[in-house]
Amino acid sequence: MGAGAPALAPAANGHPDLSRYYTQKIKWGACKGSTEAMADATGHAKDVRCGHVTVPLDYAKPSTGTVDVAMIRMRSSASGKPRGSLLLNFGGPGGPGVSALAGSQKEFGFLSKGYDVVSFDPRGVGLSDPVSCGDADGDTEPVAGEGEEPAAVLAELRKVAKECEAKSGPVLPYMGTVNVSRDLDVMRQALGDKKLNYLGFSYGTRLGAVYAAQFPKKVGRMVLDGVDTLTEPVAEQSRVTAEGRQTALDNFLTWCTGNAGCVFGTDARGARQGMVQLIQDLDTMPLRSMSGEEFTGQDVVGVLGQALYSRQAWPALSQALGALLADGDPRALIRMSGGLAGGVGGVGGGTGAVRGTGAVGEETPMDNMSAALMAVNCADDPDRPDAARIEKEVGKLQREFEEASPVFGKSMLMPVLLCFGRPPGTSYIREDVRDVKTPKLLLVGTRGDPATPYRWTEETARRLGPQAVVLDNKGDGHAGYLGSKCVQDKVDGFLLYGETPKSGSSCAAEADSAQ
Repeated sequence: MGAGAPALAPAANGHPDLSRYYTQKIKWGACKGSTEAMADATGHAKDVRCGHVTVPLDYAKPSTGTVDVAMIRMRSSASGKPRGSLLLNFGGPGGPGVSALAGSQKEFGFLSKGYDVVSFDPRGVGLSDPVSCGDADGDTEPVAGEGEEPAAVLAELRKVAKECEAKSGPVLPYMGTVNVSRDLDVMRQALGDKKLNYLGFSYGTRLGAVYAAQFPKKVGRMVLDGVDTLTEPVAEQSRVTAEGRQTALDNFLTWCTGNAGCVFGTDARGARQGMVQLIQDLDTMPLRSMSGEEFTGQDVVGVLGQALYSRQAWPALSQALGALLADGDPRALIRMSGGLAGGVGGVGGGTGAVRGTGAVGEETPMDNMSAALMAVNCADDPDRPDAARIEKEVGKLQREFEEASPVFGKSMLMPVLLCFGRPPGTSYIREDVRDVKTPKLLLVGTRGDPATPYRWTEETARRLGPQAVVLDNKGDGHAGYLGSKCVQDKVDGFLLYGETPKSGSSCAAEADSAQ
């Protein structure tokens, strides 16, 4: 990151002169470190190159400083000239796109028939000046225990906010989707594209919607899959996410008890009670490894939150829970999560459509994903309850979240409180992202999505206006593109050939692959 770019004179229209950013060219070269290793593992390293664009920290005051946004490109396999670039955002907020694309080229290879497929680490994420709250274990969020004194919760929140400010450097005050959207436009120009062609998953749908509002004349073909909310307050977003995860867990347990060998038996209601009891027991008396590490009920919650994203993971989850309950062996669950304590959670699910690809490189702090998630969600949210209101309402919120989900409610409460002690965020997304004047946008909603409920797709479509076309995916899992052949075909047809489904079109649930 630059310590301070030379002062730029205002342009003729009175706005800051951003020409130095909009005239840059990307110098593509070999990827390095863990990104290079991922590309090698896919067998496509020769087709993958890395680079960066430089963007201002503050678009209103470009002299404040700069940040280099890391990028990755999978070259088009088209025999002729490609249509241009297709930018991907895999979700989060806080999810790195460079390592995600490096590790999932096969999944997006068909799109390379028409495009150079490109992704990036948003500012403050991964290789783009990563923020941190100084937690070497990667678990930034404090957890509000049942009955914990509100004053203690507030003290911990203040401590976390100060640590994040101290450890993150100059980029932290300039996080947020509004700035990342402007970075996206700089990338579009640097790639040589007149229009932005874009595929965004989960949080990436929020980013795409903001771009459509900020730069409507620059929108090409845009798909938003696993659609985030643009309007709901943080408390409602987080509560709805808890409900969605609980519904997905109930669906899994119904499936499990309908198959021979399910460790929870054959009664779905009893299985739900057994799951709650398992988590409570492990929170009370954690398992302890030979090295002294603990495995708690909240670690189980973290694994569930990840495994429920894909129906294909259900058989492995069933087996791992069986090993835990039958033998007290959590190793299979730990392998499913890549480690203890649950990964990333947060508003709008705190999710990505591609799981297990967020490699942490030598330059990336272990807690970067959770620190970036907090920073972006707080920057995007104008609500700032004061200490008196939090102390008054925290007990009531604990009860509401427990009712929404006896399994996920506890862990999903903290995103409601995490912005305490931080500067107020923007009201732009909630108030101004509406009635966009763009070409048709394709929105994909999945009925059994554990992170972004289907009603958010319908609500966001109404907000964006008649240009939003909804594809109703009747299946399970988070987002539809990687879990449904029907969704993939319709998205590919739209992005590659401009084939727009009729609004209200649907894709049936896939034949049950979780056997």
